[in-house]
Amino acid sequence: MTVQCNKTCDILVVEDNPDDFELTRLAFSDNGCNARLHCAGNGKECMDYLRRLGPYAESSMPDLVLLDINMPVMDGFEVMTRIAADAKLRHLPVIILTTSDAEEDILRMYRLRCSAYVVKPADFNEFTRVVRALTEFWCSAARLPEPRSGG
Repeated sequence: MTVQCNKTCDILVVEDNPDDFELTRLAFSDNGCNARLHCAGNGKECMDYLRRLGPYAESSMPDLVLLDINMPVMDGFEVMTRIAADAKLRHLPVIILTTSDAEEDILRMYRLRCSAYVVKPADFNEFTRVVRALTEFWCSAARLPEPRSGG
């Protein structure tokens, strides 16, 4: 089953594991969604991308951020704290996509105002189903602010 997307969604995937990024890319591809995936390998790269610093100076603002928690350099909690504190970024929907199902991590991320918290399924078919559900909601059903509306 493919998802009928109303528009092309720019999604920043913040993931330090290249294999997990590739699985995410395949899951989006399998769903037939018009998503353009961009990758940041850690939290610092994510913040540079969102603030258009260094090699990301020409990057477009994503419609959606998929954020892992456990990363080197800057973890997902620090990224979420910085996004929530930045008036130009706090409008961005941030979905936590992680292997952690620890209740304290879930509560902490919601307190930091994440848009959703999703535990990555280990099974690829289940992961594809989860990506389909995310895509159907965030890229089709939800009304997102225009990328330049944040600041």
